[in-house]
Amino acid sequence: MTRAEILAVFAFVFGAIVGSFLNACIHRLPRGISLNHPRRSFCPHCEASIPWYHNLPIVSWLWLRGRCAKCGTPISPRYLLVEILTGAVFLGLWLKFGLPLAPAYMLFAALLIAATFIDFEHTIIPDEITLGGTVAGIALSAALPGLMGVAIPWQAALLSLGAAALGAGALWLVVEGGKLAFGRKRLTPEQPEPFHFEPDAENPRLVIGGETWPWQDIFSRESDALILECKRATLNGAAIRDLKIRVHYNRIVADKHETPLEDVREFTGVLRSLIIPREAMGLGDVKFLACIGAFLGWQAVIFSIVVSSVVGAFVGGGMLLVTRGKAGGKIPFGPYLALGAVVWLVCGPELVRWYLGLVRPGTL
Repeated sequence: MTRAEILAVFAFVFGAIVGSFLNACIHRLPRGISLNHPRRSFCPHCEASIPWYHNLPIVSWLWLRGRCAKCGTPISPRYLLVEILTGAVFLGLWLKFGLPLAPAYMLFAALLIAATFIDFEHTIIPDEITLGGTVAGIALSAALPGLMGVAIPWQAALLSLGAAALGAGALWLVVEGGKLAFGRKRLTPEQPEPFHFEPDAENPRLVIGGETWPWQDIFSRESDALILECKRATLNGAAIRDLKIRVHYNRIVADKHETPLEDVREFTGVLRSLIIPREAMGLGDVKFLACIGAFLGWQAVIFSIVVSSVVGAFVGGGMLLVTRGKAGGKIPFGPYLALGAVVWLVCGPELVRWYLGLVRPGTL
């Protein structure tokens, strides 16, 4: 093998190893499990520690046929997919950029992959990825000014910081504008539905007609209010006269009286309709775009917004067609931002020049 081929193989193997670590991040970070304790990987079902020879990237999953060696429970194909995907992406970045930029882009790609799979499963992007990635992007831009297309470190750091601020600011305006325009949605069941409140210090819940609504899925910010329009309702055993009740994350407002949530022992009734608070997108997406800007610059921020919006609109429209307009729940936007960033890395500037040549022929 030639030196170039050996380095290419190393890039793929290194990527697969990083992918194995990303699988731990994808499983642990959204669940609040430390990456340091337990230090060894463990089966998500029986929680048995996995020995090193059963934890070899790609090979072990195939050798064990996707099952835990101890309990035999199937292990999600996602583990294999992430390892292969990370290896392939690292190989592509090495072949395209080489030294000194490829390692920085490999770190960035690892952040994109972890964020994408976490967002798909949990509709969140942890701060360890977004804020940590933003800091890493600015620091690496100062160390490798070529990331920003300049030669002077302090200029690169300023450009990276400015692009991060642009990304966060632009998407924050979208979040706030979307909140003003689409911040509430009315739901009216075909017939009145019974409801009851389930108190829990860590995760209170509202159960409506057999469907459970966890508190963290209802309230994204302190100012949010869930408005219940009831046929009848009782709070701590007392009948409520004004049947338009406002529920906040920390209190219930009924009959012009506020009851702190920790004092609510019983809250039941029959619901006619409800108005739920909602967001255009999460603040995790805002911080994620800041991370993209910190690594790729301001042009990539604009490009990623355009690509993610177009792809997201097509996917969302397709979901509405498939579900006949009944698609519900949160739709993660982070994966589409990640796709826009990847397209920029692969061929973004070329696509922009091609497009400008079409709309303004003869100017390039």
